Amino acid sequence: MNEPGPRPTPRARKGVPRSGKPTLRTIADMTGLATTTISRALNNAPELSQETRERVQRIAAQIGYVPDRTALRLKTGRTNVISLVLDPHDEILNFSQSLVSGLSAALRGTSYHLVITPGRGGSPIDPINYILQNRMADGLIFSRTEPNDPRVALLLENDFPFVTHGRTEGVGVHAYVDYDNFKFAYEAAKRLASRGRKHISMVGAPPRFTFGRHLRDGLMKAAQETGIAYELETRVSLDDPAEMIRQATMARIAQGTAPDGYVCPGDAVALAVIAGMTDSGQQIGRDADIVTKQMSGIFSLVRPRVDVITEDIALAGLQLGELLLKRIKGEPVEALQILQLPEIPF
Repeated sequence: MNEPGPRPTPRARKGVPRSGKPTLRTIADMTGLATTTISRALNNAPELSQETRERVQRIAAQIGYVPDRTALRLKTGRTNVISLVLDPHDEILNFSQSLVSGLSAALRGTSYHLVITPGRGGSPIDPINYILQNRMADGLIFSRTEPNDPRVALLLENDFPFVTHGRTEGVGVHAYVDYDNFKFAYEAAKRLASRGRKHISMVGAPPRFTFGRHLRDGLMKAAQETGIAYELETRVSLDDPAEMIRQATMARIAQGTAPDGYVCPGDAVALAVIAGMTDSGQQIGRDADIVTKQMSGIFSLVRPRVDVITEDIALAGLQLGELLLKRIKGEPVEALQILQLPEIPF
């Protein structure tokens, strides 16, 4: 009886390595196109027809093709990656979703891919250092800037393309998209004064952030012009959980001579203040009024209604992406600075 011989080693499909990971050759074999054409189609080369680009990209998505970023970086010096260093906080509902939506719209139709880098834990400069040292991206976006932000200084020193969501003061000229928080706080306080409110409170941002100073200065300017009293809540800040802000609001009301107006620089802050007022037996409109910054649209469902001043986070994401693409192309930073004005409906 003949002994069975060794079983032949199965041959990999043409263009597919033994690991089973799809390559450019895999797509080329499936489409009948050259690998150079596949590469150009995946990078949205304008000289190719839209039909060809869409066909190649559709097949790449169907088979799970993932570009080799390391090989691309070694070959071209680029990664085709935009890194968003994201440090979400409770004060802005849907911040991450809105920002990413805007950024994705800016990058649509380009060769760039958005990669989100978590910013929590450790020093804020750690993820920036990691991306720089390992050349993990062609450009960077980050938020929550400080007046003398070390991240900005490091990126300027390395001549690395970046755009910040927020301004700095003493580091150097750089590209940014920011919201005019001074005008927000100023207009919010003036609105409360026009309603006859005499004593206004605001939960601010930690003082290390540039926008926290803008909020404070806007409130103080309005108080000076209108003659109303104001206070900055010191027991909590925008970075604290909503429950802590609710408890701080209740504690302040229990002290007596409570504020009769609140400037809230974030959705979650306003909801926490409303909860604190309600749990203390107070009513909006009777005991106090609120003007809040709105990013989520949630206050169209809140009753009684409160005055809102809108900040468009999705638009900020779109602008951040557009400015970064221009910066990568070498456009001067002086022309890449946007200050969003508050949308004031009253």
